[in-house]
Amino acid sequence: MNVLNHYKSSILRKHMKTLTLDQSFMRRALLLARRGVGSTHPNPRVGAVVVLNGKIIGEGWHKSAGMPHAEPLALADAGERAKGATLYVTLEPCAAKGRTPACVDAVLAAGIARLVYASRDPNPRMAGGARLLRQAGLEVCGDVLADEAFILNRAFFHFVHHQRPWVMAKAAMSLDGKLATHQYHSQWITGEKARKKTHRLRAESDALIVGSGTLHHDNPSLTVRGTKKKGHALLRVIIADETPIFKEDYKICSGDFPSLILVSKHNHQTALWQAVSVDIVQCDSLILMLKALGERGCLQLMLEGGGRLFASFLESQLIDELVLFQAPLLIGGEAAPSLWHGLGVKDLGCCPELQEVSYRRMGKDMMIRGLLSYPS
Repeated sequence: MNVLNHYKSSILRKHMKTLTLDQSFMRRALLLARRGVGSTHPNPRVGAVVVLNGKIIGEGWHKSAGMPHAEPLALADAGERAKGATLYVTLEPCAAKGRTPACVDAVLAAGIARLVYASRDPNPRMAGGARLLRQAGLEVCGDVLADEAFILNRAFFHFVHHQRPWVMAKAAMSLDGKLATHQYHSQWITGEKARKKTHRLRAESDALIVGSGTLHHDNPSLTVRGTKKKGHALLRVIIADETPIFKEDYKICSGDFPSLILVSKHNHQTALWQAVSVDIVQCDSLILMLKALGERGCLQLMLEGGGRLFASFLESQLIDELVLFQAPLLIGGEAAPSLWHGLGVKDLGCCPELQEVSYRRMGKDMMIRGLLSYPS
């Protein structure tokens, strides 16, 4: 090997070692960011670590909106040792002041020498922190484990780009695709493990949505049980054509958790609901209903049916992710509600398809999960 090739090989090995170290520390930052799942929206989930001489000297993660961001927490944890260190953060530091000061200012004040980040900030009002720090003389490296960081904040990115929340539809169904019997009995189709997973998914969400039919037939509590819901309480949402008939024994009337009814039109029942602190909001379409939830800080929604509501969302192409728990039993009956109530698609050329599909056994049941892709 001549001198030039030896030099190039040495540079390449050094680069690969640096890349491997950067990925290792970024994975730690991502683990910290995941602690904010279920509590940070409408803000993103962000983690940060401060590293000096190959050792972590400071850590932090964003806990909830209005509280300090991950970067100043990690820098405060490192203290004076942060000078000359490297900061790893899962999202580009914000360049502007919001509820809290701009993170760029904290990074500069701490004397950080190098910044490594995973995702670029999609919010145009806050983006540009990496550019400002590079202009200030810091060494900046971006897009390290960017895919993992994007998945962690998929709902946040989706809201910024599409101005509506991410909708995850969840259903428990039989082998023949039924959500309940023809008399609307549905408890319990799936087993205990599937039900526990459902509550963990609820705990990660900002709002839980059902239709007026589910309210009437099931009287659901729409709460998180058996696991901890971090941050703000889960918002319980009913979507209906008009304000549902009020019943005092409806579980959503309990004041322990916030409840909201989204309707196309009001009627004389509205005042009765409002008297028990259930908000009624009128919106003319599903997309406006979703935007109304986004304005309340709900970026990740969980849709739990029933069949007509699923159909409305599917036909409006508003379901982004689908989680099906399929039980090894048959229900049958033409009148029994199915996942897609009504006519469905016209032919096989216009079917929505699941992408990035995963399969997981949950006791006797099977969880099928994927992203929905709609025909153009």
